[in-house]
This record gives sequence, structure tokens and C-alpha cells, in this order.
Amino acid sequence: MNGTRRGVISDWGGVLTPPLLDGIRAWLDADRIDADHYYEVMRPYFEGTLPDNPVHSLERGEIDTAEFERDLAALLRSTHGGPVRAEGLIHRMFSRFEPVHDMYETLRAARRSGAGTALLSNSWGNGYPREHFATTFDTVVISGEVGMRKPEERIYLHTCERMGLAPEDCVFIDDLEHNIETAEALGMTGILHTDVESTRRALARFLASEDETEHQPA
Repeated sequence: MNGTRRGVISDWGGVLTPPLLDGIRAWLDADRIDADHYYEVMRPYFEGTLPDNPVHSLERGEIDTAEFERDLAALLRSTHGGPVRAEGLIHRMFSRFEPVHDMYETLRAARRSGAGTALLSNSWGNGYPREHFATTFDTVVISGEVGMRKPEERIYLHTCERMGLAPEDCVFIDDLEHNIETAEALGMTGILHTDVESTRRALARFLASEDETEHQPA
């Protein structure tokens, strides 16, 4: 790729892992937690209707992980009649989020072509399996490490700055539409991830269109 360097920014959960709901369901089953009650408890957190949302605070790294685990465990209900174990709850919650190797390879191929690559992820305690990060990303932006979270504009701009690129030179891949909307409002190209193949095609079109633009006669 010649001319202006391009950037590929990717989410983690639901893009580089199987769908979020699949991993959460596996954890609920393994920990014997009442699933219907869990979704009822979590709905206000994810819909953003709480004035001081502890999930948002956790993602920014503003509250202690163990404190969040204790508070959440106290709200949940087990299917065996006993208490929900707080210690290590977040680790267990994300333990079934296995890497999607084809998606990692898609990003590595973009990197080999000359594009910059970055991970941009909202974290619940920063306990990521990072063994594939060094071979895939030029930079890693974890919300709890930088005190910002998606879909706040500033974390997208921070990621672009870390890459040395303008938003207009970047594509952003995420499985949540509201995160895509913010990226696009800043000038990025958005790819709403549903499966590896469609994301791969969309990414190839983005990189090819930019390459063609660079080679058009003046």
C-alpha cells in the first residue's frame, strides 16, 4: 500500500471472540446462575438508564474489580440455592471467550499489507488473553487503562493519535451498532461485525478503495 497509511481498529469481545451472548450463557450455565434473573438485573446497566452506571465506571477503571464483583454477585441468584461466588467472577465470566483465529489472521493480513492495526476494547478488569496481541496489533487501547470507554469520542481519537493517523484514514470494526455510529460520526469507516467472512470482504473493499484512490490520475 502506497501513499497515506491506513488504520484498522478492532474491538475484542464479539469480534475476536465468538458472540458475547454465547460466552455469557456458557458462564451462567457453568456457575449455575439464574439466566433470566441475570438479564433482568443487567438490563439497566446495559441500557444506560442508571445515573451512576457502575459498568461504565468499571470500564473506565474508576472502581475496583473486586468491589464490582462483590456488588454484582450480591444481585445475582443461583439455581442451586446457595450464594453466587464473588471472587473471580469476572474471570469466570470471560473464560469461555475463545479466540476466533480466522479473525486474528484477517487483521494480521491487513497489517502485512501495510495498514496500521489497533485493538480498542472496553474492559471489565483488563484480564485479556494477550498471547495473540503482539503479532496482530501495533497498539492496544484498553478502556480501563486509559480512563475512557466506547462510545465516548475521546477514546476513538486517542486510538487514532496512538496510531499516528486521522480518523478519516481508519476503519473501525465492532459488533455493537452504537459504537460504530460514534466512529462514523468522527469520520471513520465503520464495519458492523456479524461474521468473519463478511467483515473480511468489507475490510478488503475499504483497503482496496483507498489503494485505488491513491493511484487515480490527477
